[in-house]
Amino acid sequence: MSSQSPSRKPRVAVVFGGRSSEHAISVVTAGAVLGAIDRDKYEVLPIGITSDGHWALTADEPERMAIENRKLPSVADLADSQPGGVLLPLEPGNREVTYQEPGSVPKALGEVDVVFPVLHGPYGEDGTLQGLLELSGVPYVGAGVLASAVGMDKEYMKRVFASFGLPVGPYVTIRPREWRTDPGAARKRIVDLAGDQGWPLFVKPARGGSSMGITKVDDIGGLDEAVAEAQRHDPKVIVESLLSGREIECGVLEFEDGPRASVPAEIPPVSAHDFYDFEAKYIDSASGIVPAPLSPEQTARVQELAVLAFEAASCEGLVRADFFLSDDGEFVINEINTMPGFTPISMYPRMWQKSGVSYAELVDRLIQAALTRETGLR
Repeated sequence: MSSQSPSRKPRVAVVFGGRSSEHAISVVTAGAVLGAIDRDKYEVLPIGITSDGHWALTADEPERMAIENRKLPSVADLADSQPGGVLLPLEPGNREVTYQEPGSVPKALGEVDVVFPVLHGPYGEDGTLQGLLELSGVPYVGAGVLASAVGMDKEYMKRVFASFGLPVGPYVTIRPREWRTDPGAARKRIVDLAGDQGWPLFVKPARGGSSMGITKVDDIGGLDEAVAEAQRHDPKVIVESLLSGREIECGVLEFEDGPRASVPAEIPPVSAHDFYDFEAKYIDSASGIVPAPLSPEQTARVQELAVLAFEAASCEGLVRADFFLSDDGEFVINEINTMPGFTPISMYPRMWQKSGVSYAELVDRLIQAALTRETGLR
């Protein structure tokens, strides 16, 4: 439980940026969250993590965190110019955040009651930050260590889903040692996948997001270059068959009585792009259809599967579950995101807006849930 004094407002540390290739998208998300937090109800401490891992005090200026003229924002543009860094407490019961410059006595910044981590990708969304917060006993928004790790690793995510009876598409995983020591065997497994399922295939970083590092491969000739591109983001690579059909997304939010699903959305084909890639999502601002034009039976089915995916991965707080609706009417789960894109125009908030929960209410609900949730085994 939160230990804040009844005489002050709960203090929310919004942690964003990070070392992953999704750094800029995290900054954009943080700007939206900071702009939505009710300052009459909460105090806010923005903490940015630079691309090289430095924890910095940043300006509380959400308007500077947007994509402007196709230029991506960064923590370095927002950080305090001083050489010091922000330090979180490392022992349970201590909520005091400090700021320390080299050769100086640490300066107390006050207690933090809850952390709202809006990091995307490795070193933040994958359970690493969640583990740090568990060690320090500071409550936080969203999934715990296990769910965050499962939600980031596409291979183990699929293994968990399959074990719970969720339908997943065909894939193979290429680990870095195999690609380094026996690339021929790895290529054969990929070619066998194509032989069973047909080209094209999608080559992806196994632990990435925002559609970064993904290549659509139409034949064996483009395979090595695609693996190299994926490995720029993650040494472990996953290769997936093309799942033809409609792209459907569904949000899950945890309420007092358990997780509930939003109305689903549909991602229509983007004419200027081969698939729903980074440029389509964030630069060209391709938009989905909310709610998705599905039958009542299809809507109920995808909502059921989204909640099952949430439960299968032991998620908390929020999840966006992504599916394909095949030509024969069956849903196949592609992945979940434990910290999905979270700007007001992102799909997750838009789905909940159409489900009766405004963006500001969504942010507040997540903070309140975190404040009442214990850290540790639960």
